[in-house]
Amino acid sequence: MSGKKVLFGLFDDEHVLLDAVKGVRAEGFKITEVMTPFPVHGLDEAMGLRMTKLHSAGFLFGATGTLTALGFITWISTVNYPINYGGKPYFSLPAWIPITFELTVLFAAVGMTLTYLYLNRLAPGIKHRILDERITSHMFAMSFEIDADTSDARKAEIRKALEANGAVEIHEQDLD
Repeated sequence: MSGKKVLFGLFDDEHVLLDAVKGVRAEGFKITEVMTPFPVHGLDEAMGLRMTKLHSAGFLFGATGTLTALGFITWISTVNYPINYGGKPYFSLPAWIPITFELTVLFAAVGMTLTYLYLNRLAPGIKHRILDERITSHMFAMSFEIDADTSDARKAEIRKALEANGAVEIHEQDLD
């Protein structure tokens, strides 16, 4: 048994949740995750999350696709199977633009999709634990990961902070 648990508070209003995230962070607690049934505007800023770097990954995947296309076509046309078509040069870049574009888009799309799935732990076969069925319909949750080393006093502080910031229910659940 790993001893990992989650302490979470349920909220019934998005505005209360948003204020609670700000209040709990101001008290110095590290929020593991906030779960909502729909997007809550301003929640990213309240949690102190940084901007995603997915666009940088997309650029790198696209550049890899461009270099792969150009490198492979250049190798085929100049080294592996050079054919003289009516005196045209072996290295004819304008003729390769469509396939280069297509491979750029393909590498960027597939690479960004796989990166997104990896970063959000959404790979096929991963089973996620649902903390409370109501979170997917009308409740909001703020969770804190606690382990065997977390003292009862620290748990009581988290519970007190959740209660003070408007949590309607507070639960503790095993992750195993």
